[in-house]
Amino acid sequence: MKLRFSEEDEAFRARVRAWLSQNAPEIRRPAEGPGVRAYDLAWQRKLYDGGWAGIHWPTEYGGQGLSLLQQLIWHEEHALAATPDMLSSRTFVGLNHGGPTLIINASEEQKRQHLPRILRGEVVWCQGFSEPGAGSDLAGIRTRGRIEGDYLIVNGQKIWTSFAQDADYQELLVRTDPDASKHAGLTWIICDMTLPGITVRPIRLLTGRPDFCEVFYDDVKIPLENVVGGIGRGWTVAMSTLAFERGTAMTEKQIQLSRTIDRLIVLAKETRRADGTHPIDDPLLRARLAKVRAKATALRHMTYLNISRLLSKAQPGPEGSMIKVTLAQLTQEIYRLGMDIMGADGLLYENGDDGWVHDYLYSYAASIGGGTNEIQNEIIAEKGLGLPRMR
Repeated sequence: MKLRFSEEDEAFRARVRAWLSQNAPEIRRPAEGPGVRAYDLAWQRKLYDGGWAGIHWPTEYGGQGLSLLQQLIWHEEHALAATPDMLSSRTFVGLNHGGPTLIINASEEQKRQHLPRILRGEVVWCQGFSEPGAGSDLAGIRTRGRIEGDYLIVNGQKIWTSFAQDADYQELLVRTDPDASKHAGLTWIICDMTLPGITVRPIRLLTGRPDFCEVFYDDVKIPLENVVGGIGRGWTVAMSTLAFERGTAMTEKQIQLSRTIDRLIVLAKETRRADGTHPIDDPLLRARLAKVRAKATALRHMTYLNISRLLSKAQPGPEGSMIKVTLAQLTQEIYRLGMDIMGADGLLYENGDDGWVHDYLYSYAASIGGGTNEIQNEIIAEKGLGLPRMR
Protein backbone atom coordinates (compact mmCIF):
# COMPACT_ATOMS: atom_id res chain seq x y z
CA MET A 1 0.00 0.00 0.00
CA LYS A 2 1.38 3.41 -0.97
CA LEU A 3 1.07 6.39 1.31
CA ARG A 4 -0.60 9.24 -0.57
CA PHE A 5 -1.76 12.62 0.67
CA SER A 6 -5.06 13.71 -0.82
CA GLU A 7 -6.03 17.27 -1.72
CA GLU A 8 -7.93 17.37 1.56
CA ASP A 9 -4.78 16.31 3.44
CA GLU A 10 -2.72 19.00 1.75
CA ALA A 11 -5.38 21.61 2.56
CA PHE A 12 -5.20 20.44 6.16
CA ARG A 13 -1.41 20.81 6.05
CA ALA A 14 -1.77 24.37 4.84
CA ARG A 15 -4.13 25.21 7.74
CA VAL A 16 -1.77 23.68 10.27
CA ARG A 17 1.24 25.53 8.82
CA ALA A 18 -0.59 28.84 8.79
CA TRP A 19 -1.76 28.51 12.39
CA LEU A 20 1.65 27.45 13.69
CA SER A 21 3.42 30.28 11.86
CA GLN A 22 1.13 32.79 13.57
CA ASN A 23 1.11 31.24 17.04
CA ALA A 24 4.50 29.62 17.69
CA PRO A 25 6.09 31.00 20.89
CA GLU A 26 8.63 33.75 20.33
CA ILE A 27 10.43 33.08 23.62
CA ARG A 28 12.65 30.00 23.98
CA ARG A 29 11.71 27.29 26.42
CA PRO A 30 13.69 27.48 29.69
CA ALA A 31 16.31 24.77 30.16
CA GLU A 32 15.15 23.84 33.68
CA GLY A 33 13.36 25.12 36.76
CA PRO A 34 9.72 26.04 37.44
CA GLY A 35 9.57 28.08 34.26
CA VAL A 36 9.56 24.88 32.19
CA ARG A 37 6.22 23.75 33.61
CA ALA A 38 4.64 27.17 33.07
CA TYR A 39 5.96 27.35 29.52
CA ASP A 40 4.70 23.90 28.53
CA LEU A 41 1.27 24.38 30.08
CA ALA A 42 0.92 27.78 28.40
CA TRP A 43 1.65 26.22 25.00
CA GLN A 44 -0.85 23.44 25.66
CA ARG A 45 -3.47 26.03 26.57
CA LYS A 46 -2.76 27.87 23.35
CA LEU A 47 -3.22 24.66 21.40
CA TYR A 48 -6.48 24.08 23.23
CA ASP A 49 -7.79 27.57 22.51
CA GLY A 50 -6.76 27.20 18.87
CA GLY A 51 -8.58 23.88 18.46
CA TRP A 52 -5.47 21.69 18.28
CA ALA A 53 -5.47 19.94 21.67
CA GLY A 54 -5.53 16.13 21.77
CA ILE A 55 -5.15 15.57 18.04
CA HIS A 56 -5.36 11.76 18.50
CA TRP A 57 -8.07 11.80 21.17
CA PRO A 58 -11.66 10.98 20.19
CA THR A 59 -13.89 14.01 19.74
CA GLU A 60 -16.32 12.77 22.40
CA TYR A 61 -13.59 13.33 24.97
CA GLY A 62 -12.60 16.77 23.76
CA GLY A 63 -9.94 15.71 21.28
CA GLN A 64 -9.69 16.41 17.58
CA GLY A 65 -10.13 12.83 16.36
CA LEU A 66 -7.69 13.38 13.49
CA SER A 67 -7.01 10.59 11.04
CA LEU A 68 -3.65 8.83 11.10
CA LEU A 69 -2.44 10.81 8.09
CA GLN A 70 -3.58 14.09 9.61
CA GLN A 71 -1.72 13.22 12.82
CA LEU A 72 1.39 12.59 10.73
CA ILE A 73 0.96 15.94 8.98
CA TRP A 74 0.44 17.74 12.29
CA HIS A 75 3.65 16.33 13.77
CA GLU A 76 5.64 17.11 10.62
CA GLU A 77 4.50 20.71 10.53
CA HIS A 78 4.87 21.09 14.30
CA ALA A 79 8.53 20.09 14.02
CA LEU A 80 9.19 22.22 10.95
CA ALA A 81 7.74 25.27 12.68
CA ALA A 82 10.37 24.97 15.45
CA THR A 83 7.64 24.94 18.10
CA PRO A 84 8.23 23.45 21.60
CA ASP A 85 9.41 19.85 21.54
CA MET A 86 6.31 17.83 22.44
CA LEU A 87 8.31 14.70 23.28
CA SER A 88 10.05 16.48 26.18
CA SER A 89 7.06 18.59 27.20
CA ARG A 90 5.62 18.37 30.70
CA THR A 91 2.29 17.65 28.98
CA PHE A 92 3.50 14.55 27.12
CA VAL A 93 2.60 11.89 29.70
CA GLY A 94 -0.89 13.25 30.28
CA LEU A 95 -1.67 13.57 26.59
CA ASN A 96 -0.09 10.33 25.41
CA HIS A 97 -0.32 7.95 28.37
CA GLY A 98 -2.50 9.07 31.28
CA GLY A 99 -5.31 10.59 29.25
CA PRO A 100 -5.59 7.80 26.65
CA THR A 101 -5.54 5.19 29.42
CA LEU A 102 -8.43 6.95 31.16
CA ILE A 103 -10.37 7.20 27.90
CA ILE A 104 -10.24 3.43 27.44
CA ASN A 105 -10.52 2.21 31.03
CA ALA A 106 -11.71 4.89 33.49
CA SER A 107 -15.12 5.50 34.99
CA GLU A 108 -17.17 8.39 33.69
CA GLU A 109 -16.48 10.33 36.89
CA GLN A 110 -12.72 9.83 36.49
CA LYS A 111 -12.92 10.98 32.89
CA ARG A 112 -14.92 14.10 33.76
CA GLN A 113 -12.49 15.01 36.51
CA HIS A 114 -9.22 14.56 34.63
CA LEU A 115 -9.54 14.62 30.83
CA PRO A 116 -10.61 18.28 30.38
CA ARG A 117 -7.82 19.50 32.68
CA ILE A 118 -5.21 17.60 30.68
CA LEU A 119 -6.41 19.07 27.40
CA ARG A 120 -6.63 22.62 28.77
CA GLY A 121 -3.06 22.54 30.03
CA GLU A 122 -3.97 22.82 33.69
CA VAL A 123 -2.13 19.79 35.09
CA VAL A 124 1.06 17.80 34.63
CA TRP A 125 1.12 14.01 34.80
CA CYS A 126 4.08 11.69 35.33
CA GLN A 127 4.44 7.92 34.99
CA GLY A 128 5.17 5.71 38.02
CA PHE A 129 6.15 2.44 36.35
CA SER A 130 9.91 1.74 36.44
CA GLU A 131 11.61 0.68 39.65
CA PRO A 132 15.16 -0.21 40.71
CA GLY A 133 15.42 -3.76 39.45
CA ALA A 134 12.25 -3.51 37.36
CA GLY A 135 12.84 -1.12 34.49
CA SER A 136 12.15 -2.88 31.22
CA ASP A 137 10.59 -5.83 33.09
CA LEU A 138 7.38 -4.02 34.02
CA ALA A 139 5.79 -7.18 35.39
CA GLY A 140 8.57 -7.39 37.96
CA ILE A 141 7.57 -4.30 39.97
CA ARG A 142 7.44 -4.66 43.75
CA THR A 143 5.90 -1.40 45.02
CA ARG A 144 3.01 -2.63 47.17
CA GLY A 145 -0.56 -1.46 47.42
CA ARG A 146 -2.33 -2.91 50.47
CA ILE A 147 -6.12 -2.55 50.70
CA GLU A 148 -7.34 -1.12 53.99
CA GLY A 149 -10.99 -0.08 54.02
CA ASP A 150 -11.56 2.46 51.26
CA TYR A 151 -7.86 3.03 50.60
CA LEU A 152 -4.78 1.52 49.06
CA ILE A 153 -1.77 1.94 51.35
CA VAL A 154 1.23 2.24 49.04
CA ASN A 155 4.85 1.59 49.99
CA GLY A 156 7.84 1.37 47.68
CA GLN A 157 9.95 3.27 45.20
CA LYS A 158 9.83 4.32 41.55
CA ILE A 159 12.74 5.63 39.50
CA TRP A 160 13.44 7.42 36.21
CA THR A 161 10.15 9.24 36.63
CA SER A 162 10.14 12.10 34.15
CA PHE A 163 8.62 15.41 35.37
CA ALA A 164 7.77 14.05 38.84
CA GLN A 165 9.05 17.25 40.45
CA ASP A 166 6.47 19.23 38.45
CA ALA A 167 3.61 16.71 38.37
CA ASP A 168 0.14 17.02 39.86
CA TYR A 169 -0.84 13.41 39.15
CA GLN A 170 0.87 10.14 38.43
CA GLU A 171 -0.22 7.04 36.58
CA LEU A 172 0.99 4.60 39.22
CA LEU A 173 1.34 0.85 38.83
CA VAL A 174 1.55 -1.15 42.08
CA ARG A 175 1.42 -4.80 43.14
CA THR A 176 -1.79 -5.48 45.05
CA ASP A 177 -1.60 -9.29 45.08
CA PRO A 178 1.91 -10.62 45.79
CA ASP A 179 0.68 -14.22 45.49
CA ALA A 180 -0.73 -13.86 41.98
CA SER A 181 1.31 -14.34 38.81
CA LYS A 182 3.57 -11.43 37.86
CA HIS A 183 1.11 -9.97 35.37
CA ALA A 184 -2.07 -10.69 37.31
CA GLY A 185 -1.27 -8.98 40.61
CA LEU A 186 -0.91 -5.37 39.38
CA THR A 187 -3.24 -2.38 39.76
CA TRP A 188 -3.23 0.97 37.91
CA ILE A 189 -4.02 4.00 40.11
CA ILE A 190 -4.41 7.76 39.73
CA CYS A 191 -2.01 9.10 42.36
CA ASP A 192 -2.29 12.67 43.63
CA MET A 193 1.34 13.76 43.95
CA THR A 194 0.55 16.09 46.87
CA LEU A 195 -0.50 13.22 49.18
CA PRO A 196 1.38 12.83 52.49
CA GLY A 197 4.13 10.21 52.39
CA ILE A 198 5.33 10.97 48.84
CA THR A 199 8.94 12.12 48.51
CA VAL A 200 10.34 13.23 45.14
CA ARG A 201 14.10 13.40 44.64
CA PRO A 202 15.36 14.79 41.32
CA ILE A 203 18.20 12.88 39.65
CA ARG A 204 20.85 15.00 37.95
CA LEU A 205 22.04 13.38 34.74
CA LEU A 206 25.32 13.60 32.86
CA THR A 207 24.00 16.87 31.45
CA GLY A 208 23.74 18.34 34.95
CA ARG A 209 19.98 18.77 34.65
CA PRO A 210 17.34 17.06 36.83
CA ASP A 211 15.24 15.59 34.03
CA PHE A 212 14.30 12.45 35.98
CA CYS A 213 13.33 11.68 39.55
CA GLU A 214 13.06 8.88 42.04
CA VAL A 215 9.82 8.78 44.01
CA PHE A 216 9.36 7.18 47.42
CA TYR A 217 6.01 6.09 48.93
CA ASP A 218 5.72 5.73 52.70
CA ASP A 219 2.23 4.55 53.75
CA VAL A 220 0.59 6.74 51.10
CA LYS A 221 -3.22 6.52 51.36
CA ILE A 222 -4.81 6.55 47.91
CA PRO A 223 -8.62 6.26 47.71
CA LEU A 224 -9.86 3.10 46.02
CA GLU A 225 -12.01 5.33 43.82
CA ASN A 226 -8.73 6.27 42.09
CA VAL A 227 -8.21 2.71 40.82
CA VAL A 228 -8.65 2.52 37.05
CA GLY A 229 -9.97 -0.64 35.43
CA GLY A 230 -10.29 -2.65 38.64
CA ILE A 231 -7.99 -4.23 41.22
CA GLY A 232 -5.60 -6.73 39.66
CA ARG A 233 -6.11 -5.51 36.09
CA GLY A 234 -3.17 -3.12 36.02
CA TRP A 235 -1.23 -4.97 33.35
CA THR A 236 -4.17 -4.93 30.94
CA VAL A 237 -4.86 -1.27 31.68
CA ALA A 238 -1.23 -0.28 31.14
CA MET A 239 -0.99 -2.18 27.85
CA SER A 240 -4.23 -0.67 26.51
CA THR A 241 -2.52 2.69 26.11
CA LEU A 242 -0.37 1.25 23.33
CA ALA A 243 -3.40 1.31 21.04
CA PHE A 244 -3.19 5.10 21.01
CA GLU A 245 0.46 5.31 20.01
CA ARG A 246 0.64 4.67 16.29
CA GLY A 247 4.13 6.00 15.58
CA THR A 248 3.25 9.47 14.27
CA ALA A 249 4.76 11.41 17.19
CA MET A 250 8.25 10.06 16.42
CA THR A 251 8.10 11.99 13.16
CA GLU A 252 8.93 15.16 15.08
CA LYS A 253 12.17 13.69 16.39
CA GLN A 254 13.14 12.49 12.93
CA ILE A 255 12.67 15.93 11.42
CA GLN A 256 14.67 17.46 14.25
CA LEU A 257 17.50 15.00 13.55
CA SER A 258 17.48 15.89 9.86
CA ARG A 259 17.88 19.53 10.80
CA THR A 260 20.65 18.56 13.20
CA ILE A 261 22.54 16.92 10.33
CA ASP A 262 22.29 20.19 8.39
CA ARG A 263 23.75 21.97 11.43
CA LEU A 264 26.52 19.34 11.59
CA ILE A 265 27.55 20.14 8.04
CA VAL A 266 27.73 23.85 8.89
CA LEU A 267 29.73 23.04 12.04
CA ALA A 268 32.16 20.93 9.99
CA LYS A 269 32.67 23.82 7.57
CA GLU A 270 33.12 26.52 10.20
CA THR A 271 35.22 24.70 12.81
CA ARG A 272 38.96 25.34 12.40
CA ARG A 273 41.46 22.81 13.65
CA ALA A 274 44.89 23.59 15.08
CA ASP A 275 46.54 22.91 11.72
CA GLY A 276 44.25 25.42 10.01
CA THR A 277 42.09 22.85 8.21
CA HIS A 278 38.36 22.33 8.60
CA PRO A 279 36.73 18.99 9.49
CA ILE A 280 34.76 19.09 6.24
CA ASP A 281 38.08 18.73 4.37
CA ASP A 282 38.45 15.20 5.79
CA PRO A 283 37.02 12.67 3.27
CA LEU A 284 36.29 10.14 6.03
CA LEU A 285 34.25 12.68 7.96
CA ARG A 286 32.39 13.69 4.80
CA ALA A 287 31.53 10.03 4.31
CA ARG A 288 30.19 9.84 7.86
CA LEU A 289 28.05 12.90 7.23
CA ALA A 290 26.67 11.34 4.06
CA LYS A 291 25.99 8.10 5.95
CA VAL A 292 23.91 9.71 8.71
CA ARG A 293 21.97 11.73 6.14
CA ALA A 294 21.18 8.52 4.22
CA LYS A 295 20.13 6.80 7.46
CA ALA A 296 17.84 9.71 8.36
CA THR A 297 16.17 9.45 4.96
CA ALA A 298 15.78 5.69 5.33
CA LEU A 299 14.28 6.14 8.81
CA ARG A 300 11.74 8.61 7.44
CA HIS A 301 10.70 6.09 4.80
CA MET A 302 10.46 3.35 7.44
CA THR A 303 8.03 5.56 9.34
CA TYR A 304 5.94 6.25 6.24
CA LEU A 305 5.84 2.53 5.47
CA ASN A 306 4.71 1.80 9.01
CA ILE A 307 1.95 4.42 8.83
CA SER A 308 0.87 3.01 5.49
CA ARG A 309 0.54 -0.46 7.00
CA LEU A 310 -1.31 0.86 10.03
CA LEU A 311 -3.95 2.37 7.76
CA SER A 312 -5.05 -1.16 6.88
CA LYS A 313 -4.75 -2.90 10.27
CA ALA A 314 -5.97 -2.12 13.75
CA GLN A 315 -2.97 -2.79 15.97
CA PRO A 316 0.70 -1.76 15.72
CA GLY A 317 3.22 -4.52 15.07
CA PRO A 318 6.97 -4.91 15.63
CA GLU A 319 7.63 -2.17 13.08
CA GLY A 320 7.37 0.42 15.85
CA SER A 321 10.21 -1.28 17.73
CA MET A 322 12.31 -1.31 14.56
CA ILE A 323 11.81 2.42 14.16
CA LYS A 324 12.60 3.11 17.81
CA VAL A 325 15.88 1.14 17.74
CA THR A 326 16.95 2.80 14.49
CA LEU A 327 16.05 6.24 15.83
CA ALA A 328 18.02 5.67 19.05
CA GLN A 329 21.11 4.43 17.23
CA LEU A 330 21.00 7.27 14.71
CA THR A 331 20.56 9.87 17.46
CA GLN A 332 23.69 8.66 19.22
CA GLU A 333 25.66 8.40 15.97
CA ILE A 334 24.79 11.97 14.99
CA TYR A 335 25.85 13.50 18.29
CA ARG A 336 29.05 11.43 18.45
CA LEU A 337 29.86 12.88 15.06
CA GLY A 338 29.20 16.36 16.42
CA MET A 339 31.67 15.76 19.25
CA ASP A 340 34.30 14.51 16.79
CA ILE A 341 33.86 17.68 14.76
CA MET A 342 34.17 19.90 17.84
CA GLY A 343 37.31 18.15 19.04
CA ALA A 344 38.81 19.57 22.21
CA ASP A 345 36.08 22.23 22.42
CA GLY A 346 33.75 19.42 23.44
CA LEU A 347 35.47 19.38 26.83
CA LEU A 348 34.29 22.89 27.69
CA TYR A 349 30.74 21.93 28.64
CA GLU A 350 29.16 23.51 31.70
CA ASN A 351 25.76 22.84 33.21
CA GLY A 352 23.35 25.20 31.52
CA ASP A 353 24.94 25.01 28.09
CA ASP A 354 22.33 24.21 25.49
CA GLY A 355 24.31 22.88 22.55
CA TRP A 356 26.17 19.96 21.03
CA VAL A 357 27.75 18.66 24.22
CA HIS A 358 24.49 18.67 26.18
CA ASP A 359 22.72 16.84 23.36
CA TYR A 360 25.57 14.33 23.06
CA LEU A 361 25.40 13.52 26.77
CA TYR A 362 21.61 13.26 26.68
CA SER A 363 21.71 10.99 23.62
CA TYR A 364 22.77 8.11 25.86
CA ALA A 365 19.17 8.02 27.11
CA ALA A 366 17.83 7.37 23.60
CA SER A 367 18.55 3.64 23.79
CA ILE A 368 17.01 3.32 27.27
CA GLY A 369 13.92 5.53 27.60
CA GLY A 370 10.58 4.07 26.55
CA GLY A 371 11.98 0.54 26.46
CA THR A 372 15.63 -0.38 26.06
CA ASN A 373 17.09 -1.34 22.70
CA GLU A 374 17.61 -4.84 24.09
CA ILE A 375 13.90 -5.22 24.86
CA GLN A 376 12.95 -3.74 21.48
CA ASN A 377 15.25 -6.19 19.74
CA GLU A 378 13.54 -9.06 21.57
CA ILE A 379 10.17 -7.80 20.32
CA ILE A 380 11.52 -7.63 16.77
CA ALA A 381 12.95 -11.14 17.05
CA GLU A 382 9.81 -12.72 18.50
CA LYS A 383 7.00 -10.83 16.76
CA GLY A 384 8.77 -9.87 13.55
CA LEU A 385 11.02 -12.83 12.84
CA GLY A 386 9.13 -15.53 14.73
CA LEU A 387 12.17 -16.55 16.76
CA PRO A 388 11.68 -18.37 20.08
CA ARG A 389 11.33 -16.26 23.20
CA MET A 390 14.51 -15.66 25.18
CA ARG A 391 14.53 -17.27 28.64
